[in-house]
Amino acid sequence: MDVTISESWKPLLQEEFDAPYFAELADFVRNEYRNHQCYPRGKDIFAAFAHTQPENLKAVIIGQDPYHGPGQAHGLCFSVQDGIAHPPSLINIFKELQTDVGADYPKSGNLERWAQQGVLLLNATLTVRAGNAGSHQGKGWERFTDAVIKKISASQDGIIFLLWGGFARKKASLIDASRHHLLHSGHPSPLSANRGYWFGNKHFSKSNEILLSKGQAPIDW
Repeated sequence: MDVTISESWKPLLQEEFDAPYFAELADFVRNEYRNHQCYPRGKDIFAAFAHTQPENLKAVIIGQDPYHGPGQAHGLCFSVQDGIAHPPSLINIFKELQTDVGADYPKSGNLERWAQQGVLLLNATLTVRAGNAGSHQGKGWERFTDAVIKKISASQDGIIFLLWGGFARKKASLIDASRHHLLHSGHPSPLSANRGYWFGNKHFSKSNEILLSKGQAPIDW
């Protein structure tokens, strides 16, 4: 498995890459990609770490699984590649963005523009078999991404963690809330959003208010 990440992540994460569980995970992923159609492309598995560096980190958004449809996943949670139809959760993210900060509805669902401004778009599981949601859960990815969250919490201050939905909210136990900002909300999926747990959370404007209060540049969502 080709681990392509920013050099500045390596001091934080090398201990995980060297751990026996990660070698087992890498063997599993290589075998899956060799024998099945899997997403994202191999070179994009660690895209979240390639687009966002720890020294520029402002916020973390936690997803669960990559999209498992053709051409969708490219290593950033909730994001799809240019020209791909927006999945329902992403549509609701963009609707909330419109009402919260008055932004135009984006044509592209590619969130690299967020990642490049310091938003780590981290799925708990970084790979999936095509058409089979959750197929790579429980193989070691969660241990790795939990370690990422813990290491960010321990090594940085003032990071904004956007915890959308019950799965993401459980990750709050990994974060030192006395050092960081935790914004909780329902998930943007239609099931949650239509029950009133997503729309109106104003997480985009709240994040920028926090950044401005610290003298940092806001995120151009």
